[in-house]
Amino acid sequence: MQSYGDEPRPLAALSLLSRIVIGVAACAVAVAVAIHLAMMFLHVAPSNTLSKQQSEVIGEYVYPEYEQNWKLFAPNPLQQNIAVQVRAELRGADGTARTTGWTDLSARDGRAILHNPMPSHTQQNQLRRGWEFYLNSHTAQDRPNGLRGELSERYLRRIVMARLGAEWAADGEVERMQVRSMTTAVAPPPWSAEKISDKPVYRELPWWQVTAADLPEGAKHQ
Repeated sequence: MQSYGDEPRPLAALSLLSRIVIGVAACAVAVAVAIHLAMMFLHVAPSNTLSKQQSEVIGEYVYPEYEQNWKLFAPNPLQQNIAVQVRAELRGADGTARTTGWTDLSARDGRAILHNPMPSHTQQNQLRRGWEFYLNSHTAQDRPNGLRGELSERYLRRIVMARLGAEWAADGEVERMQVRSMTTAVAPPPWSAEKISDKPVYRELPWWQVTAADLPEGAKHQ
């Protein structure tokens, strides 16, 4: 009868150097996992002394790649699709002004990450977070409700100009821009008797003057 105790053990068969490398790698992975779990725990846990003292470090680690969006879950999951769209007022070389059509930035983002198995968290959420930042810092009448209102407007303008500034500049100088959202309800499942309007609802923001501060760094020095 064959004795299984006589079979060589895989780890023991490795050289000392190989075992040291495996041990160090395993320790490194364990430390990385421990740090990640600790950071995420402090991020989602109720505010405490440690999380307050290390809030900047925790924030830099969590955002943007590990952000937690609880709107996915009950009792109030998101039931709307919100698209952010933009248009601009251009001044041509001959002095004439024209207004562009609406460009759906959300649709562009969707196409950019389609079939990408590992899209960047920033790619997926920069525009959405910028829009939410604006909504949270303004009233329904588009008046700032705090000190962050102007900052949110500037952030949106910079996102737009970073994505469309060069495209618009080919047709003229960008003088003003306008942003709007198009909200459509998510259709209920086939088995549901719920009736929901599929008509989109728009929210148009005021026209914003575009300045050099809204341009990407490279464009400012051209």
